[in-house]
Amino acid sequence: MGKFLLGTNWKMNKTTAEGLAYTDGLTDIIPKFPEYQFFICSPYVQLWKQRELIDSKKSTLMLGAQNVHYEDCGQFTGEISPVMLKEIGLDLLEIGHSERRQYYNETDYTVNKKVLAGLKHGFTTLICVGDYMQEKEFGVSAEVLAKQIKIALHGVDEKDLDRVWIAYEPYWAIGVQGIPAEPEVVDSLHTMMRGVLVDLYGERGKDVPLLFGGSVNIKNAVAYAKCQDVNGLFIGRAAWHTDTFEEIMTALREAGIR
Repeated sequence: MGKFLLGTNWKMNKTTAEGLAYTDGLTDIIPKFPEYQFFICSPYVQLWKQRELIDSKKSTLMLGAQNVHYEDCGQFTGEISPVMLKEIGLDLLEIGHSERRQYYNETDYTVNKKVLAGLKHGFTTLICVGDYMQEKEFGVSAEVLAKQIKIALHGVDEKDLDRVWIAYEPYWAIGVQGIPAEPEVVDSLHTMMRGVLVDLYGERGKDVPLLFGGSVNIKNAVAYAKCQDVNGLFIGRAAWHTDTFEEIMTALREAGIR
């Protein structure tokens, strides 16, 4: 397992000017925290300029897109292909975020096709999985997450696992109205997800980073990071400003999270 992962997805926020200012500030902070690997997933229109900025500063910050189509080209108006994103020089593709599933007809099966396409083109694929509050209340979260993981990884060869990350984001815990998840729930479900990966890939399944995201903030970040099989945090609004993001980094360091 590599470094503890810390990243954020801006969703449909930040102009290009705002995004570049944030990226510039974050790349200045990152060298102070070499024990962590950082990443951001930005709107498409900013990616070229962000890539140039990150490269000019020789930063280790990984840059990702928030979505991708599974075909290299074709009659898919408004979509962006992995070939186009490869040309920019991106590191990461975020796939299957809950909002893509809820509003844009993303399914477990299209997630799988996107994962395979991303891996084919050499990207690290950040696969998002999650459960609804009703599924949590009915006690079937484990089954829901296991199904999503198994379908997402269908056809993924063991040799490609070093470019697979999985983020558990409870649908009921993200967004403005999100309810922070209990650390005990996160601990239990991450242990379960690790078991699914081991069932699929044996010992190699222990090497896939599992991230948690869902109303992560300065008050709960350490508790989540200490959970079994949490190898990173996928942070929302609390990381959209570099000062609050740095507060979380400092808290994690002081708690001994590596």
